[in-house]
Amino acid sequence: MNLAHRLCCSSNYWANTVEQKLLPWVLRDVELGERTLEIGPGYGANLRVLAGKTALTAVEIDQPMADRLGHKYGDRARIIHGDGTDLQLPDAEFSSVVCFTMLHHVPTPPLQDQMFAEAFRVLQPGGAFAGSDGVPSLPFRVMHFRDTYNPVDPETLPDRLRRAGFTDVHVDVKAGEQRWRAAKPQR
Repeated sequence: MNLAHRLCCSSNYWANTVEQKLLPWVLRDVELGERTLEIGPGYGANLRVLAGKTALTAVEIDQPMADRLGHKYGDRARIIHGDGTDLQLPDAEFSSVVCFTMLHHVPTPPLQDQMFAEAFRVLQPGGAFAGSDGVPSLPFRVMHFRDTYNPVDPETLPDRLRRAGFTDVHVDVKAGEQRWRAAKPQR
């Protein structure tokens, strides 16, 4: 992440926005169940809220960030240094998988699709995959100057999630943000 991004994502403003606006919008109509995996928690604004709602595991690709999260939240969540495109976790371990405002940091569409496939693999049948991200725009691009910026077009996201195996796919766009929810079919 570039400096502007790091400052924003680590701010109290962002933590409050996540708790009061983003998570209630994204997780409306989503049943987390008993065990949730968060892919890409970053500074932990979402993790902080989710840890009280479900048994939470978080996978973070950046080692220093994973260490920081472990020190801060390790008594409330299992923190793993790992890659969301190659989760070293058992099949069907989680009742839900979530990722928030991080998908655009996955550098290529094939790696994003691999992350969707991994989310599908680790979900229990009937489990929910939900998340959010920005939509392609000039302001979103400017914020990512000299940073990884690979936004997902909300028009193509439903088909990409279906190709990973998900059903009951819903994508909504509001004020420069998109949210999705999808399900792994029952056996």
